[in-house]
Amino acid sequence: MRMNAILSIADLREAAKRCLPSGIFGYVDGAAEDQSSMRANRSAFERWAFAPHVLVDVSQRSQSIELFGKTWQMPLGISPMGVCAVVAYDGDCALARAAARAGVPFVLSAASTTPMERVLRANPDTWYQAYLPARMEIIAPLLQRVRAAGVEVLVVTVDVPIASTRENELRNGFSIPLRWTPRLAWSGMLKPGWVLGTFMKTLARQGVPHFENFTAERGGPIIVAQKGDHRAGRAAMSWKEISAIRDLWKGKLVVKGILRAEDARTAESMGVDGVIVSNHGGRQLDGAVSTLQALPEIAAATTHAAVIIDSGFRRGTDVIKAMALGADFVFAGRPFMYGLAAGGEEGALRVLSLLRKEIDIDLALLGCPDLAKVDGRYIRDMQAAAPTGRRNNKDV
Repeated sequence: MRMNAILSIADLREAAKRCLPSGIFGYVDGAAEDQSSMRANRSAFERWAFAPHVLVDVSQRSQSIELFGKTWQMPLGISPMGVCAVVAYDGDCALARAAARAGVPFVLSAASTTPMERVLRANPDTWYQAYLPARMEIIAPLLQRVRAAGVEVLVVTVDVPIASTRENELRNGFSIPLRWTPRLAWSGMLKPGWVLGTFMKTLARQGVPHFENFTAERGGPIIVAQKGDHRAGRAAMSWKEISAIRDLWKGKLVVKGILRAEDARTAESMGVDGVIVSNHGGRQLDGAVSTLQALPEIAAATTHAAVIIDSGFRRGTDVIKAMALGADFVFAGRPFMYGLAAGGEEGALRVLSLLRKEIDIDLALLGCPDLAKVDGRYIRDMQAAAPTGRRNNKDV
């Protein structure tokens, strides 16, 4: 597919829909239950409108941002996403390479099918995201492996104590572990490009994918249930384990899945380096508050931890609004899955190039040449009471 014909993330979504079997596209594109949180993540951006400055010299613009001691070329990173191998061949490494080429952070999911050591060779700046049980005998060896692989930023996801109900996946015959149901098989046969370029290519070159990074040891293949389910024990996870992880982990520590200011303050009090304001893209608790709605209160509640946000970002204007409301950095997930499906590594790069161009143009039109200086003065709350517009009774 010619990437220069793709003009927006919405275009990439349509391209991914054409490329992927319906069951796999539903996994990528869908959310939990009625998908109301996913819709809320998008509609939340409509509450805020820009108030641009004019006659500002914007001939030189910058969107580089410093985070965790590194300067990134734009304020957008690639969120952790599981089983990328079902979307595109060698999807984890494709995303890692795209991030390295663009100078942005990439977070490898625990639910990935490529050993973290190989991904770190493709991109030494890769972060690692963990799903952890309340069992230090599992956590401690995993942290040793992560450290030995060269990971500098550990992201602990805390909003998945148990699996949510994703009805769209069930209707499409998709599940993890992946079961080759008649519905899924039929939808795959309707997409011969995916069968040859992803399914058959993966089997021929890499064999059946395994869960590689949930624990210190290699997991089983994605087509069978795990011995000692890797989800077991997550429901018992508490701040006690976060404190223990902080003691063990000497690198940067980020907690992902924060939607309350008091939870952000607790994380900060334990020495966490950052929090990610996230509702898992609407894939966990349906009806949860949108991340943009939760952001201002969390940003105000923190004093030194980085405030990062994800869920629902599709435009450069979305990124700028989040920065204006207090975010230090933004991550996105689904757009990169769309890019992978449509064009592999080049498709993921197309996501970044599109959003980089949008942010650059939007900064000029906003009258703010440096993204790091965007703040609340550049936006207006459209739900706040509007002034009457009446002028003072005087000569003009």
